[in-house]
Amino acid sequence: HTAAPIREKPDLVLGLATGATPLGTYRELIRMHGEGLDFSRLVTFNLDEYIGYGMDLSRPYSKDQSYARFMHEELFRHINIHRSNIHIPNGLADDPKEECRRYERRIRDAGGIDLQLLGIGRTGHWAFNEPGTPLDSRTHIQILSKKTLDDNFRLFFHRSGLEREMMPTRSITMGVGTILEARSLLMIATGKRKASITAAALEGEITSSLTASAVQLFKGPATVLLDRGAAFALQKR
Repeated sequence: HTAAPIREKPDLVLGLATGATPLGTYRELIRMHGEGLDFSRLVTFNLDEYIGYGMDLSRPYSKDQSYARFMHEELFRHINIHRSNIHIPNGLADDPKEECRRYERRIRDAGGIDLQLLGIGRTGHWAFNEPGTPLDSRTHIQILSKKTLDDNFRLFFHRSGLEREMMPTRSITMGVGTILEARSLLMIATGKRKASITAAALEGEITSSLTASAVQLFKGPATVLLDRGAAFALQKR
């Protein structure tokens, strides 16, 4: 679902996600690169980054929790993508609000996103768009919910030896409106613990209290990939 568009359009503008959900997709892309898939013209934009964090290759991966480092380790260093074609919000920017505006401009200057890869958080969030984020929002600074912080600590920060209280509580994230301007979407959810929130997003009310429900507003082609666990609560099979 991701490799075919790259083959069809080598200069594809691809929106990328972080966390556990897309790791299988990234491993498959790495495998296909080994079989000849070319990424030299691919342009990427990541959904989000923690404020106060940026990649530091002088530190071991376990001690660098930036999403820039995550992408470097889990995808970029394994494929032939040009560094100048990689775009991730700068969590170390002196002026985070200006960085949000700059990121929007860079997406526009690239011609918009052709395909956006998405997961869904336990609060029903897309990227770091927590409940209550307007569905027409642009790239912005987001204060992270306790549930999101708990999930991210369990998945990533515990391995670095950080105390829970030391985690970053703010991020720069693409807005829901920014995401909806992509030309196509690929949304992935796995595991039974995502079943109820996935069903609510796909079949429930469209509401800013569950920002992933905005997928129902999307006008272009959208593919939703679920395993049996994540699909468990769907009414329409």
